[in-house]
Amino acid sequence: MEKYIRLQKIGEGSFGKAILVKSTEDGRQYVIKEINISRMSSKEREESRREVAVLANMKHPNIVQYRESFEENGSLYIVMDYCEGGDLFKRINAQKGVLFQEDQILDWFVQICLALKHVHDRKILHRDIKSQNIFLTKDGTVQLGDFGIARVLNSTVELARTCIGTPYYLSPEICENKPYNNKSDIWALGCVLYELFNLYMFHVCYLFSGFYMKNLVLKIISGSFPPVSLHYSYDLRSLVSQLFKRNPRDRPSVNSILEKGFIAKRIEKFLSPQHVCASLSSPVSKGIIKCIFKVVV
Repeated sequence: MEKYIRLQKIGEGSFGKAILVKSTEDGRQYVIKEINISRMSSKEREESRREVAVLANMKHPNIVQYRESFEENGSLYIVMDYCEGGDLFKRINAQKGVLFQEDQILDWFVQICLALKHVHDRKILHRDIKSQNIFLTKDGTVQLGDFGIARVLNSTVELARTCIGTPYYLSPEICENKPYNNKSDIWALGCVLYELFNLYMFHVCYLFSGFYMKNLVLKIISGSFPPVSLHYSYDLRSLVSQLFKRNPRDRPSVNSILEKGFIAKRIEKFLSPQHVCASLSSPVSKGIIKCIFKVVV
């Protein structure tokens, strides 16, 4: 840690602490995730190191950039870029009830989808997509972060049974302790989109209930939610309904979302031609490329 000066603690969770630091080498600010591994079992240590391996391979304009990691005095330190613009959760709260413009929501949503595509194409589940884990850089670029409970899959259809994630964003299948795959990330993506529309989560009313968790789970399992404001277009309102399909098989993949005309036409706004080719080079992405050029032409 001699290369970094601690400025302040900016977060804390089951993983450990998130600390804002300043580099003595380049003078830039970074976020260091400090994970105490001294009392962990060998399996838990490997799980912590797995996050490092996942982060090191995540190189994309819409994913928080990993810089380095090291172990010192019984702790694992992971150095990441600092997003000066804060997270979407704080940005939503700052609206004070004033709805976002549709163009703003679409710009953010497309960038989140591009990040999630990069993750899913590498057979990884994020498993904790939420507005607090979606950050804004100084110039307003959206970056997906916190892969603390990401899971690398042996195949894209492998199913994981571990119930993990933030309660508000849990999908029905996880609440019912059923197997899930990348479609659970899609449900959470729908939760973020709904939150951007309404400035709150649709089941927030259960926060102060005496049976909070029970009622929350029942609400999620029901698959019902108050309608999105007519202030927004039919395309966007329809997309929310698709993301909230109770059956995971009925939810679109992130590639299918990016193929939608009103989404595809915005991709080039956020990716350079080189990044478009690199990000959409897999066979399953050919349809997205066709949609981009179809809209552009």
